[in-house]
Amino acid sequence: MQVLINSNNSIRMSEALQQRCAATVEGALQRFSEQLTRVEVHLTDENGEKSGAQDKRCQIEARIKARDPVSASHKADTLEIALGGAADKLERVLETTLGKLQRT
Repeated sequence: MQVLINSNNSIRMSEALQQRCAATVEGALQRFSEQLTRVEVHLTDENGEKSGAQDKRCQIEARIKARDPVSASHKADTLEIALGGAADKLERVLETTLGKLQRT
């Protein structure tokens, strides 16, 4: 499972932030790693340099082998909370999607 991390211009992407993102995503989706080819993380600060409530957004898209991709997003006050929320939501989406495939 390849993890790609992208951000808009208002987020300063450091090596430490990339590592935290990859670790969070890999930890949440580890049990699905054999069924996933790639996971893309998109981090955005919707207000740019201005502050505001829930202005950080994380969208994660998972590409399932031989299937359409699935995604989940979460908004929060910090990137870490947005990332964790999106990873949790995507984990539930994959449980549902891949669970249905196994039952058929």
